[in-house]
Amino acid sequence: MSIASNRIKEFESMLQADLIKLEHLQTLCFNGIPDERGLRPLCWKLLLSYLPLDVASRVGTLKTKRTLYKQFIDEIIVSPGGENDHPLNVSPDSSWSTYFKDNEVLLQIDKDVRRLCPDISFFQTATEFPCDQVVNSSGVKRLHKRVEHSALFYSDVERKGLGPFKISRERGGYSSNGSYESMSEGNEAHWEVVERILFIYAKLNPGQGYVQGMNEIVGPIYHTFATDPDIAYREYAEADCFFCFTNLMSEIRDFFIKSLDESEGGVNHLIQKFDQAIRLHDSNVWARLVELDLKPQYYSFRWLTLLLSQEFPLPDVERIWDSLFSDCNRFQFLIHVCCAMVVLVKEHIMDGDFASNVKLLQNYPPIDVTKILQTAVNLSNSI
Repeated sequence: MSIASNRIKEFESMLQADLIKLEHLQTLCFNGIPDERGLRPLCWKLLLSYLPLDVASRVGTLKTKRTLYKQFIDEIIVSPGGENDHPLNVSPDSSWSTYFKDNEVLLQIDKDVRRLCPDISFFQTATEFPCDQVVNSSGVKRLHKRVEHSALFYSDVERKGLGPFKISRERGGYSSNGSYESMSEGNEAHWEVVERILFIYAKLNPGQGYVQGMNEIVGPIYHTFATDPDIAYREYAEADCFFCFTNLMSEIRDFFIKSLDESEGGVNHLIQKFDQAIRLHDSNVWARLVELDLKPQYYSFRWLTLLLSQEFPLPDVERIWDSLFSDCNRFQFLIHVCCAMVVLVKEHIMDGDFASNVKLLQNYPPIDVTKILQTAVNLSNSI
């Protein structure tokens, strides 16, 4: 029996237990989850605390959560209006006032989801399980219809709290040609589903709302669930993704709130820990970066806040996330991965000037992700 077959068998044996041991699950998943047999979507649901480790509770949990999400769609995606209410009503209690305010957020979401992973066709294709409540509503509940009158320019947008994000990749990754089209009545593309997930999340979390970059967090989760070979799970990819995304955001939400940048859970604190890790593991490359005045904020901001989702092709991102979600000290291992990325291009950094090194680190070169992860493990073990 091959090594791959043995690993699959080990995963299946672990997942068939009446009560899954979290430490065992984390240990197996940390070293990578096999792509076969729907193991990754199931493990991610467990690692993100969506599914209970107790198998007996699983069916009830899924039924409750999926019913709740259907209720969110019914109650949150509504049309304005009503007795004595009209579009010119300036009252803050007016449903029209809320509708127009929501559309400002929706416009940003719409721009962002239309450029999700354009290097693959997945998000542009039709889902096999369109939401009946939405696609058969004569356009009333189609979110993109609410903002299609606005000019949708597919270019970099700076969002307060997260700074500029890279939208194009040199190696053919991202193009900004606005080619994502909406589907006809009765159908919807995967990007439309992601748009709905983000809009509902923003409405349910008004203190945070939507911040540019969240689309890059939800994208890999949704892709993993929507390609599950188990049709019984694949049918509910949207609802399951929503709750897993919500759970993940509860852990990293401080990265997306500018007022918390300097807090212990804020992004600046994380960047400082990353900078200290480089100094600890390779003082020479750290000194070179200091000499060039190449601050970690110039490149690691996006690495850390978006969990490296924009630095690598989607399959590599999913492999990295196997380890990140399995890290019981989240997100300590993320710092080691980012540190490994710097160490692995040390020779280029030592020889390069400021401009060439900024370009190098903001457009990280293709490197075997397995090598990056192993280097990260070695760095973490050397402490």
